[in-house]
Amino acid sequence: MKAVKWFLAIVLILIVGITVYLTMFFDLNNFKPQIVDAVKKQTGRDLQIKDDLSWSVFPSIGIKLGGISLSNPENFSPASMLDINEAVANVALMPLFSQQIEVDLLKLDGLTLNLVTQKDGKTSFDGLSGEGVSEPAGDTATESNSGDSKMSLQTLDIGGIELTNTNINLIDMATDTSQTFSLKSFTLGQFSLGKFADFAYEFAATLPDMQLASSGQGKIQVDQALKHITINDFTMSHNAQGDSLPKKSVTVDMTTQLQMALDAQTIELQLTKLSAMDIAATGKVDVNYGNSVPKIAMTLDVGDIDVDALLPQESATEESVTEDVTESTSTSSEPDLSAFKTVDLTVKLSAKSIKVSNMLTQNWQMNMAIKNGILTLSSLTADLYEGKLTLSAKLDGRKAVPTYQFDKTLTGVNIRPLLTDAAEVDLLSGQASFQVKGSGSSLIPEKLKKNLDAVGQFEVADGSLYGVNIPQMIRSAQQKLKGDLSSADKEELKTDFTSLTGSFTVKDAVVTNPDLAMASPLLRIKGEGTANIASEALDYNLTTSVVGSLSGQSDATDESLKGIDVPLTIKGTFQEPKFGIDTKALLEGQFKEEADKAKEKLKDGLFKKLGI
Repeated sequence: MKAVKWFLAIVLILIVGITVYLTMFFDLNNFKPQIVDAVKKQTGRDLQIKDDLSWSVFPSIGIKLGGISLSNPENFSPASMLDINEAVANVALMPLFSQQIEVDLLKLDGLTLNLVTQKDGKTSFDGLSGEGVSEPAGDTATESNSGDSKMSLQTLDIGGIELTNTNINLIDMATDTSQTFSLKSFTLGQFSLGKFADFAYEFAATLPDMQLASSGQGKIQVDQALKHITINDFTMSHNAQGDSLPKKSVTVDMTTQLQMALDAQTIELQLTKLSAMDIAATGKVDVNYGNSVPKIAMTLDVGDIDVDALLPQESATEESVTEDVTESTSTSSEPDLSAFKTVDLTVKLSAKSIKVSNMLTQNWQMNMAIKNGILTLSSLTADLYEGKLTLSAKLDGRKAVPTYQFDKTLTGVNIRPLLTDAAEVDLLSGQASFQVKGSGSSLIPEKLKKNLDAVGQFEVADGSLYGVNIPQMIRSAQQKLKGDLSSADKEELKTDFTSLTGSFTVKDAVVTNPDLAMASPLLRIKGEGTANIASEALDYNLTTSVVGSLSGQSDATDESLKGIDVPLTIKGTFQEPKFGIDTKALLEGQFKEEADKAKEKLKDGLFKKLGI
């Protein structure tokens, strides 16, 4: 027992003696010139250490640095690449021998990093890598990794970490742009393995077209085996300002819980709260980054989203410029979808309502996946205008020119408000059902229209065709043929119907409708036509059969045209359709009716004379 005590006493005396010698007679500042010369010789850079170096050995290994500067390559601006105002580190000595790390304080203040890229491609990092040391470094790394794999910590205690006034400046002389990232502060409170510690940060960034600011706080825990990290109650507030943003400013507040398993290489993120521009959301994100292609699964529940309000408002001048740019870039290259190959993503989205292009939909349910370069929308359902939308689609981005296919169904939709909201077209009303399947290639707008191949059908019940009163047109034409030029169109310009049906195909940007049929108590209309989705031109040739009175859509007094077929044409565009009647056919029908009446009258007279 006495031997042990003597041994410990000797060790203590040695430590104290070495400490006294190092602190009293060994001055690191004497080595500053050698350090500066070594850096100059190895890198060609100028290193400055303005403040005195101070250090300690016992009871803590500590060092304090300040006033450090490392220059950029010659003729670079700014001249300094790295500046450090103050750096302090203190680690307890004795616990290290028991694989215990006790850090009193880690402090870094005023770190500024200026990373410059010159017009000729040279950067601030040029010349920093030494030559002739790659092989030993590799051996050392191998040995170090081997040692690390066997290393484990009994304890890790940190009294605190303070990072303040850290700035990274990215300067590109070729594009004459700069970006600044500033970590104004990061603090970590008393930290021990297996226990939660408080942390907080404040961050800002200045980009060419945007200003960013972010702050947050939470609690972090690292388990004893250094394999699991947990962050609880992580609240963040982000703000972005720029002319391209909605109302030039966007603020996002969120609260998350995070679990990271370093051994399994997984991350679980629980989004307990998110609010941004009147949008509220909750959700969950699971990430497995152990494979060459990370696997991500997202579930999001969103409230009301007004996409139109999120987009910047364009003035008339901006709209004109946008149209010119769109026309000039109509032959631009395909969008790069190569990112589809770098992720395995599944998304389940539910939304209370989404408004886009002035069209309102509710109760969104969407299942989407991206895998092996293919985006698959397995199902999307939504309520819109008293009806239901069902959609499935696939986008293949594996080749330079993307291909796609889709299957879309609308049922029971109130078509008039849908058309007026989505396209500002007041042409049709009624309860509509619509089904279309299609496929194509290219996402360039003009090529997309031309390469689309589709088939479909539609049915509209109990509606009206606005902008034309077909019974009135026929009746007015009939009166004018009789010489009554005073006939005036006084009724509302709409044609009521009980059903409107047809099928269609899409090929080379032309919609072909071979079997349009419309029925009402007064008329039967059938025929065929085309609609060009590129030029928006209409070309329909129809036949109108009068089956009831044309005195008015609610009267029954004039049946003079009953049974007569009248050709009807529809020309013009989607926005301004033009309806026309073939008056020659109407006149021939009128003459035929008069001739039939004369024949009947002659026949009656003849029979009367014959006494029959």
